[in-house]
Amino acid sequence: MQIPAERLDQIANRFAEIEARMASGTLEGDAFVQASRDYAELEPVAKIAAEVKAAREEIAGLEHMLADPEMKAMAEEELAAIRDRLPEAERQLAVAMLPKDSADSKPAMLEIRAGTGGDEAALFAGDLYRMYEKFAAEQGWKVEPVSMSASEVGGFKEVVANIRGTGVFAKLKFESGVHRVQRVPVTESGGRIHTSAATVAVLPEPDEVDITIDPSDLKIDTYRASGAGGQHVNTTDSAIRITHLPTDTVVTCQDGRSQHKNREQAMKVLRARLFETQRDEAQGAEAEARKAMVGSGDRSERIRTYNFPQGRVTDHRIGLTLHKLPEVLEGSGLTELIDALIAEDEAKRLAALNE
Repeated sequence: MQIPAERLDQIANRFAEIEARMASGTLEGDAFVQASRDYAELEPVAKIAAEVKAAREEIAGLEHMLADPEMKAMAEEELAAIRDRLPEAERQLAVAMLPKDSADSKPAMLEIRAGTGGDEAALFAGDLYRMYEKFAAEQGWKVEPVSMSASEVGGFKEVVANIRGTGVFAKLKFESGVHRVQRVPVTESGGRIHTSAATVAVLPEPDEVDITIDPSDLKIDTYRASGAGGQHVNTTDSAIRITHLPTDTVVTCQDGRSQHKNREQAMKVLRARLFETQRDEAQGAEAEARKAMVGSGDRSERIRTYNFPQGRVTDHRIGLTLHKLPEVLEGSGLTELIDALIAEDEAKRLAALNE
Protein backbone atom coordinates (compact mmCIF):
# COMPACT_ATOMS: atom_id res chain seq x y z
CA MET A 1 0.00 0.00 0.00
CA GLN A 2 1.66 3.20 -1.17
CA ILE A 3 0.96 6.30 0.89
CA PRO A 4 0.52 9.46 -1.26
CA ALA A 5 3.30 12.06 -1.02
CA GLU A 6 0.76 14.67 0.14
CA ARG A 7 -0.08 12.46 3.14
CA LEU A 8 3.60 12.19 4.06
CA ASP A 9 3.83 15.99 4.04
CA GLN A 10 0.71 16.27 6.21
CA ILE A 11 2.23 13.93 8.79
CA ALA A 12 5.52 15.88 8.82
CA ASN A 13 3.73 19.23 9.13
CA ARG A 14 1.45 18.02 11.93
CA PHE A 15 4.39 16.59 13.88
CA ALA A 16 6.38 19.82 13.44
CA GLU A 17 3.37 21.79 14.69
CA ILE A 18 3.09 19.66 17.84
CA GLU A 19 6.86 19.89 18.43
CA ALA A 20 6.68 23.70 18.18
CA ARG A 21 3.78 23.86 20.64
CA MET A 22 5.61 21.61 23.11
CA ALA A 23 8.76 23.73 22.85
CA SER A 24 6.91 27.06 23.22
CA GLY A 25 6.47 26.70 26.97
CA THR A 26 2.94 28.10 26.73
CA LEU A 27 1.06 24.86 27.31
CA GLU A 28 -0.22 24.07 30.79
CA GLY A 29 -2.44 21.54 32.51
CA ASP A 30 -4.76 19.51 30.28
CA ALA A 31 -3.45 21.20 27.12
CA PHE A 32 0.09 20.04 27.88
CA VAL A 33 -1.07 16.50 28.73
CA GLN A 34 -3.02 16.28 25.44
CA ALA A 35 -0.09 17.64 23.42
CA SER A 36 2.22 15.11 25.07
CA ARG A 37 -0.13 12.28 24.14
CA ASP A 38 -0.41 13.55 20.55
CA TYR A 39 3.39 13.79 20.32
CA ALA A 40 3.93 10.27 21.67
CA GLU A 41 1.32 8.83 19.29
CA LEU A 42 2.57 10.64 16.18
CA GLU A 43 6.32 10.39 16.73
CA PRO A 44 6.76 6.79 15.48
CA VAL A 45 4.50 7.49 12.49
CA ALA A 46 6.42 10.65 11.60
CA LYS A 47 9.74 8.83 11.87
CA ILE A 48 8.70 6.08 9.42
CA ALA A 49 7.06 8.64 7.12
CA ALA A 50 10.33 10.59 6.99
CA GLU A 51 12.22 7.39 6.12
CA VAL A 52 9.78 6.60 3.31
CA LYS A 53 9.97 10.14 1.92
CA ALA A 54 13.78 10.12 2.03
CA ALA A 55 13.91 6.74 0.25
CA ARG A 56 11.56 7.93 -2.49
CA GLU A 57 13.61 11.10 -3.02
CA GLU A 58 16.79 9.05 -3.12
CA ILE A 59 15.28 6.77 -5.76
CA ALA A 60 14.29 9.78 -7.89
CA GLY A 61 17.83 11.19 -7.65
CA LEU A 62 19.45 7.87 -8.53
CA GLU A 63 17.14 7.41 -11.51
CA HIS A 64 18.43 10.72 -12.93
CA MET A 65 21.97 9.41 -12.50
CA LEU A 66 21.23 6.42 -14.74
CA ALA A 67 21.64 8.70 -17.75
CA ASP A 68 25.30 9.28 -16.83
CA PRO A 69 27.39 6.35 -18.16
CA GLU A 70 30.04 6.88 -15.45
CA MET A 71 27.50 6.81 -12.62
CA LYS A 72 25.09 4.20 -14.02
CA ALA A 73 26.62 1.08 -12.42
CA MET A 74 26.77 2.63 -8.95
CA ALA A 75 23.27 4.11 -9.30
CA GLU A 76 21.81 0.75 -10.34
CA GLU A 77 23.37 -0.98 -7.33
CA GLU A 78 22.07 1.62 -4.87
CA LEU A 79 18.66 1.67 -6.55
CA ALA A 80 18.31 -2.07 -6.13
CA ALA A 81 19.12 -1.86 -2.41
CA ILE A 82 16.66 0.98 -1.76
CA ARG A 83 13.89 -0.59 -3.82
CA ASP A 84 14.30 -3.79 -1.80
CA ARG A 85 14.02 -1.81 1.43
CA LEU A 86 11.19 0.54 0.52
CA PRO A 87 8.21 -1.90 0.43
CA GLU A 88 8.79 -2.95 4.05
CA ALA A 89 9.04 0.71 5.13
CA GLU A 90 5.79 1.43 3.23
CA ARG A 91 4.11 -1.50 4.98
CA GLN A 92 5.34 -0.37 8.41
CA LEU A 93 3.99 3.12 7.72
CA ALA A 94 0.61 1.77 6.62
CA VAL A 95 0.41 -0.32 9.83
CA ALA A 96 1.42 2.68 11.94
CA MET A 97 -1.36 4.72 10.32
CA LEU A 98 -4.10 2.16 10.99
CA PRO A 99 -6.83 3.46 13.32
CA LYS A 100 -5.81 2.80 16.91
CA ASP A 101 -7.95 1.02 19.44
CA SER A 102 -8.35 3.72 22.10
CA ALA A 103 -8.12 1.05 24.80
CA ASP A 104 -4.73 -0.31 23.65
CA SER A 105 -2.76 1.84 26.07
CA LYS A 106 -4.96 1.02 29.06
CA PRO A 107 -4.27 -1.40 31.93
CA ALA A 108 -6.33 -4.58 31.83
CA MET A 109 -8.44 -6.78 34.05
CA LEU A 110 -7.57 -10.45 33.57
CA GLU A 111 -10.31 -12.92 34.52
CA ILE A 112 -9.69 -16.69 34.43
CA ARG A 113 -12.37 -19.25 35.33
CA ALA A 114 -12.20 -23.04 35.46
CA GLY A 115 -14.55 -24.55 32.90
CA THR A 116 -15.40 -28.15 32.07
CA GLY A 117 -13.13 -30.72 33.67
CA GLY A 118 -13.63 -30.37 37.42
CA ASP A 119 -10.41 -30.37 39.48
CA GLU A 120 -8.24 -30.63 36.38
CA ALA A 121 -9.86 -27.47 34.96
CA ALA A 122 -9.07 -25.61 38.19
CA LEU A 123 -5.43 -26.75 38.03
CA PHE A 124 -5.26 -25.57 34.41
CA ALA A 125 -6.74 -22.19 35.38
CA GLY A 126 -3.86 -21.92 37.86
CA ASP A 127 -1.36 -22.81 35.10
CA LEU A 128 -2.78 -20.07 32.86
CA TYR A 129 -2.64 -17.50 35.65
CA ARG A 130 1.02 -18.29 36.34
CA MET A 131 1.75 -18.13 32.59
CA TYR A 132 0.33 -14.61 32.38
CA GLU A 133 2.15 -13.61 35.59
CA LYS A 134 5.48 -14.71 34.08
CA PHE A 135 4.73 -13.06 30.74
CA ALA A 136 3.82 -9.83 32.57
CA ALA A 137 7.11 -9.95 34.52
CA GLU A 138 9.04 -10.24 31.24
CA GLN A 139 7.19 -7.17 29.91
CA GLY A 140 7.93 -5.18 33.06
CA TRP A 141 4.24 -5.06 34.00
CA LYS A 142 2.78 -5.19 37.50
CA VAL A 143 0.17 -7.85 38.37
CA GLU A 144 -2.14 -7.20 41.31
CA PRO A 145 -4.59 -9.97 42.31
CA VAL A 146 -8.09 -8.61 42.82
CA SER A 147 -10.06 -11.73 43.67
CA MET A 148 -9.08 -15.40 44.01
CA SER A 149 -11.29 -18.41 44.60
CA ALA A 150 -8.90 -21.30 45.22
CA SER A 151 -9.71 -24.91 44.43
CA GLU A 152 -9.33 -27.56 47.13
CA VAL A 153 -6.83 -29.45 44.98
CA GLY A 154 -4.84 -26.39 43.91
CA GLY A 155 -5.35 -23.94 41.11
CA PHE A 156 -8.38 -21.68 40.94
CA LYS A 157 -12.08 -21.90 40.41
CA GLU A 158 -11.80 -18.21 39.50
CA VAL A 159 -9.10 -15.56 39.63
CA VAL A 160 -9.23 -11.87 38.71
CA ALA A 161 -6.15 -9.65 38.51
CA ASN A 162 -5.29 -6.13 37.44
CA ILE A 163 -2.30 -5.77 35.09
CA ARG A 164 -0.58 -2.39 34.68
CA GLY A 165 2.21 -1.33 32.35
CA THR A 166 2.90 -0.14 28.82
CA GLY A 167 0.64 -1.56 26.11
CA VAL A 168 -1.01 -4.15 28.37
CA PHE A 169 -4.40 -4.37 26.64
CA ALA A 170 -2.84 -4.08 23.16
CA LYS A 171 -0.84 -7.26 23.77
CA LEU A 172 -3.34 -9.29 25.78
CA LYS A 173 -6.66 -8.47 24.12
CA PHE A 174 -6.60 -11.52 21.83
CA GLU A 175 -6.23 -13.89 24.81
CA SER A 176 -9.96 -13.79 25.56
CA GLY A 177 -11.78 -17.06 24.91
CA VAL A 178 -11.76 -20.73 25.86
CA HIS A 179 -8.35 -22.31 26.44
CA ARG A 180 -8.33 -26.10 26.27
CA VAL A 181 -5.82 -28.49 27.85
CA GLN A 182 -5.17 -32.12 26.95
CA ARG A 183 -3.08 -34.09 29.46
CA VAL A 184 -3.01 -37.05 31.82
CA PRO A 185 -4.17 -35.86 35.27
CA VAL A 186 -2.05 -36.79 38.29
CA THR A 187 -5.03 -38.69 39.68
CA GLU A 188 -5.44 -40.78 36.49
CA SER A 189 -4.01 -44.24 37.15
CA GLY A 190 -4.78 -45.59 33.69
CA GLY A 191 -2.73 -42.99 31.84
CA ARG A 192 -5.71 -41.71 29.87
CA ILE A 193 -5.61 -38.21 28.40
CA HIS A 194 -8.32 -35.89 29.72
CA THR A 195 -9.57 -32.71 28.08
CA SER A 196 -10.40 -29.75 30.32
CA ALA A 197 -10.96 -26.06 29.71
CA ALA A 198 -10.73 -22.63 31.30
CA THR A 199 -12.11 -19.32 30.09
CA VAL A 200 -10.00 -16.18 29.88
CA ALA A 201 -11.36 -12.66 29.59
CA VAL A 202 -9.12 -9.60 29.16
CA LEU A 203 -10.94 -6.32 29.67
CA PRO A 204 -9.48 -2.80 29.35
CA GLU A 205 -9.62 -0.98 32.66
CA PRO A 206 -11.31 2.38 32.08
CA ASP A 207 -10.50 5.66 33.73
CA GLU A 208 -13.30 7.01 35.87
CA VAL A 209 -14.00 9.61 33.17
CA ASP A 210 -14.53 6.82 30.60
CA ILE A 211 -17.58 5.44 32.32
CA THR A 212 -19.95 6.93 34.89
CA ILE A 213 -21.87 4.69 37.27
CA ASP A 214 -24.91 6.06 39.07
CA PRO A 215 -24.70 4.97 42.73
CA SER A 216 -28.48 4.46 42.73
CA ASP A 217 -28.00 1.72 40.12
CA LEU A 218 -25.94 -0.35 42.55
CA LYS A 219 -27.03 -2.95 45.10
CA ILE A 220 -24.17 -3.60 47.54
CA ASP A 221 -24.19 -6.60 49.90
CA THR A 222 -21.63 -7.53 52.52
CA TYR A 223 -20.98 -11.02 53.81
CA ARG A 224 -18.36 -13.08 55.61
CA ALA A 225 -15.45 -14.11 53.37
CA SER A 226 -14.69 -17.82 53.07
CA GLY A 227 -11.85 -19.86 51.58
CA ALA A 228 -11.56 -23.17 49.75
CA GLY A 229 -13.90 -25.80 51.13
CA GLY A 230 -16.10 -23.17 52.76
CA GLN A 231 -13.92 -22.40 55.76
CA HIS A 232 -14.13 -18.81 56.94
CA VAL A 233 -10.99 -16.78 56.32
CA ASN A 234 -12.04 -13.97 58.66
CA THR A 235 -14.68 -13.23 61.23
CA THR A 236 -16.00 -9.94 59.86
CA ASP A 237 -18.38 -9.14 57.02
CA SER A 238 -15.61 -7.79 54.77
CA ALA A 239 -16.58 -9.51 51.51
CA ILE A 240 -18.46 -7.40 48.98
CA ARG A 241 -21.02 -8.26 46.32
CA ILE A 242 -21.99 -5.43 43.94
CA THR A 243 -24.91 -5.81 41.54
CA HIS A 244 -25.33 -3.29 38.72
CA LEU A 245 -29.13 -3.36 38.49
CA PRO A 246 -29.65 -2.03 34.91
CA THR A 247 -27.41 -4.74 33.41
CA ASP A 248 -27.68 -7.38 36.18
CA THR A 249 -23.85 -7.51 36.28
CA VAL A 250 -22.62 -9.06 39.54
CA VAL A 251 -19.10 -8.64 40.94
CA THR A 252 -17.79 -10.15 44.18
CA CYS A 253 -14.53 -9.50 45.99
CA GLN A 254 -13.38 -10.98 49.30
CA ASP A 255 -9.58 -11.10 49.23
CA GLY A 256 -8.81 -7.63 50.52
CA ARG A 257 -8.14 -7.15 54.22
CA SER A 258 -10.95 -4.67 54.63
CA GLN A 259 -14.45 -4.03 53.36
CA HIS A 260 -13.20 -0.72 51.91
CA LYS A 261 -10.45 -2.44 49.88
CA ASN A 262 -12.82 -5.11 48.60
CA ARG A 263 -15.37 -2.51 47.56
CA GLU A 264 -12.70 -0.50 45.72
CA GLN A 265 -11.48 -3.59 43.85
CA ALA A 266 -15.00 -4.75 43.03
CA MET A 267 -15.82 -1.33 41.54
CA LYS A 268 -12.71 -1.58 39.32
CA VAL A 269 -13.90 -4.92 37.97
CA LEU A 270 -17.44 -3.63 37.48
CA ARG A 271 -16.19 -0.57 35.56
CA ALA A 272 -14.06 -2.79 33.31
CA ARG A 273 -17.00 -5.09 32.49
CA LEU A 274 -19.40 -2.23 31.78
CA PHE A 275 -16.75 -0.42 29.72
CA GLU A 276 -16.17 -3.50 27.56
CA THR A 277 -19.92 -3.83 26.94
CA GLN A 278 -20.04 -0.16 26.00
CA ARG A 279 -17.07 -0.58 23.62
CA ASP A 280 -18.64 -3.56 21.89
CA GLU A 281 -21.87 -1.66 21.30
CA ALA A 282 -20.03 1.43 20.04
CA GLN A 283 -17.72 -0.44 17.69
CA GLY A 284 -20.58 -2.40 16.16
CA ALA A 285 -19.90 -3.91 12.75
CA GLU A 286 -16.24 -2.87 12.76
CA ALA A 287 -15.65 -4.78 15.98
CA GLU A 288 -17.45 -7.81 14.59
CA ALA A 289 -15.27 -7.81 11.48
CA ARG A 290 -12.06 -7.63 13.54
CA LYS A 291 -13.18 -10.20 16.07
CA ALA A 292 -14.29 -12.63 13.36
CA MET A 293 -10.67 -12.82 12.27
CA VAL A 294 -8.94 -13.50 15.58
CA GLY A 295 -11.93 -14.78 17.47
CA SER A 296 -14.77 -12.95 19.14
CA GLY A 297 -13.44 -13.38 22.65
CA ASP A 298 -16.75 -15.06 23.39
CA ARG A 299 -16.17 -17.44 26.25
CA SER A 300 -17.93 -20.29 24.46
CA GLU A 301 -15.35 -20.23 21.69
CA ARG A 302 -12.28 -22.46 21.84
CA ILE A 303 -9.28 -20.40 20.78
CA ARG A 304 -6.24 -22.44 21.85
CA THR A 305 -5.26 -25.98 22.82
CA TYR A 306 -2.36 -26.92 25.10
CA ASN A 307 -1.46 -30.56 24.38
CA PHE A 308 0.92 -31.97 27.00
CA PRO A 309 1.60 -35.44 25.51
CA GLN A 310 2.79 -33.83 22.25
CA GLY A 311 4.33 -30.76 23.89
CA ARG A 312 2.47 -28.43 21.53
CA VAL A 313 0.26 -25.36 21.63
CA THR A 314 -2.16 -24.64 18.78
CA ASP A 315 -3.97 -21.35 18.26
CA HIS A 316 -7.03 -22.33 16.22
CA ARG A 317 -7.85 -18.81 15.00
CA ILE A 318 -4.71 -18.46 12.91
CA GLY A 319 -3.77 -22.13 12.56
CA LEU A 320 -0.43 -21.68 14.33
CA THR A 321 1.13 -24.65 16.16
CA LEU A 322 4.25 -24.30 18.30
CA HIS A 323 6.04 -27.37 19.64
CA LYS A 324 7.26 -25.49 22.69
CA LEU A 325 4.59 -25.97 25.36
CA PRO A 326 6.99 -25.56 28.35
CA GLU A 327 8.27 -22.21 26.98
CA VAL A 328 4.72 -20.95 26.44
CA LEU A 329 3.67 -21.85 29.98
CA GLU A 330 6.83 -20.16 31.29
CA GLY A 331 5.69 -16.94 29.59
CA SER A 332 8.61 -16.49 27.20
CA GLY A 333 7.03 -18.57 24.42
CA LEU A 334 3.75 -16.66 24.65
CA THR A 335 5.36 -13.70 22.85
CA GLU A 336 5.48 -15.63 19.56
CA LEU A 337 1.75 -16.42 19.73
CA ILE A 338 0.77 -12.89 20.66
CA ASP A 339 2.96 -11.33 17.95
CA ALA A 340 1.41 -13.66 15.34
CA LEU A 341 -2.12 -12.68 16.40
CA ILE A 342 -1.28 -8.96 16.25
CA ALA A 343 0.36 -9.39 12.82
CA GLU A 344 -2.71 -11.24 11.49
CA ASP A 345 -4.99 -8.50 12.80
CA GLU A 346 -2.85 -5.83 11.11
CA ALA A 347 -2.77 -7.75 7.82
CA LYS A 348 -6.56 -8.15 7.77
CA ARG A 349 -7.15 -4.47 8.56
CA LEU A 350 -4.67 -3.41 5.85
CA ALA A 351 -6.43 -5.66 3.36
CA ALA A 352 -9.79 -4.15 4.32
CA LEU A 353 -8.45 -0.65 3.56
CA ASN A 354 -7.56 -1.73 0.04
CA GLU A 355 -10.92 -3.28 -0.75
